[in-house]
Amino acid sequence: MRKCTLVLLFSLFVFFKQVQAENVDISTPPAPTIAASAYILKDFNTGKVLAENNADTKLAPASLTKIMTVYVIFNELANGHLHLDDNVTITEKAWKTEGSRMFVELGNQVKIEDLLKGVIIQSGNDASVALAEHVGGNEETFAEMMNQHALRLGMINTHFKNSDGLPGSDHYTTARDLALLTSALIKEFPDYYRWFSQKEFTFNKITQQNRNKLLSRDDSVDGVKTGFTDDAGYCLVASALRDDMRLISVVLGAKDANARANENQTLLNYGFRFFESHRLYEGKKSLNEARVWKGASKSVSLGVAENMYVMVPRRLYKDLKADITVDKKITAPIVEGAKLGSVKLTLNNEVLEEKDLVALQSVEQGNIFQRLSESAMMMLEKSEDGK
Repeated sequence: MRKCTLVLLFSLFVFFKQVQAENVDISTPPAPTIAASAYILKDFNTGKVLAENNADTKLAPASLTKIMTVYVIFNELANGHLHLDDNVTITEKAWKTEGSRMFVELGNQVKIEDLLKGVIIQSGNDASVALAEHVGGNEETFAEMMNQHALRLGMINTHFKNSDGLPGSDHYTTARDLALLTSALIKEFPDYYRWFSQKEFTFNKITQQNRNKLLSRDDSVDGVKTGFTDDAGYCLVASALRDDMRLISVVLGAKDANARANENQTLLNYGFRFFESHRLYEGKKSLNEARVWKGASKSVSLGVAENMYVMVPRRLYKDLKADITVDKKITAPIVEGAKLGSVKLTLNNEVLEEKDLVALQSVEQGNIFQRLSESAMMMLEKSEDGK
C-alpha cells in the first residue's frame, strides 16, 4: 500500500512539474560565444541580426573579397555587357598570380562561366584577376567598380584594392558588410548563386574541392565562400536554407579551417533552433480595398510592394499582432505604388517590422460630374463631423 502511495505521489509530482513547465515563458538563450575576431548571424528575409561581435571592425577579408568580384561580374552579365560563353584571354599577370589557383595557362582563352566557377569553387586568384582585367581593363579600375557597388549596397566600412583578396594596404571589410553583400548576391542572382553549393570543379584536367566544409556536413548549407591569409586568419561566409528560412553567418579570423566551419555551424544551429521566420504577406497582393473619392473607380487595392517577413523567437509567433492603417479621404488621381497607409507588426508592444501600404494600381480622376458630386459629399461629411 505504501509503495503504491509513493508511486502515485511521484506521478502527481511529475505531472504538475510538466504542467508548470508548459506554462512558463522560456526566454530565448543568449547567442553562443564564438572563437573568432568578428562574426555576425543574420536572417536573410528580414535583415534581423541574431548574433554579432565586432561586426563593424575593419579586417582583412582574404578570399572573401571574391564574393564582390563575382557580384560585379553577375551585374555585368545581367546588364548584357557580358555573356557566359564569352572568351577571356589569360594575361601574364593573371597567369603569374600567387596563392590558390585555377591553373589557367598563359595566352589561352577561357569562357567566363569557367572562370566564375574557378573563382567560386576553386577560389582561383588567377581566375579573379583574369575576370577583373577583362571587365575593367586592369585590376585597379575593376577594384573601383567593386568599391562603387559596395557604396551602393551600403557597405560603409569596406574598401577594395584588388579582386582576389591577397594582402594589401587599404583593403578591408567587416562582418556586417559581408553579410549585406551576400544577401544582395543571393537575392539578385539566384540562378548564379547555385554555383556556390557545387562541391568540386574540374578545369584543365585538374579537379579541386570546394574548401567550404559545411557543404558536406550540412545539407541545408548552400554557400558561400572561404578565405585565408596570415593577416586575415581563417574566414568563412556561410548560408543555409531550412523550411523557407535562410540564415547568413560570417566568421572572420578563426584559428584554422575546422574552427571556421565549426563556428559557422554553431551560429547557424543557434539561429534555426531558437528563431522562426514567416512570410506574412505576399508582395503586390491585395490586403485591403480602400474608398477612392473623385476617381474613375470607387476603390483601390492596397498591399505591400514586396513580400513581408517577420523573424520571432520560437513559441512566440502566436503573440504577433498586425495592425493595418489606411489613409483617410483618399482622392484621385492615384499613381500605382503611392503610399496610402502602413502595416505594422508588433510583439509584446515592440515594433518588429513596418512597411508602407501602397496602391496596387493607378486610379484616374473621374469625369467632371463625378468630381463635383463627390466634392459636395465630402464637404457635407466634413460639415457633419464638425457638429
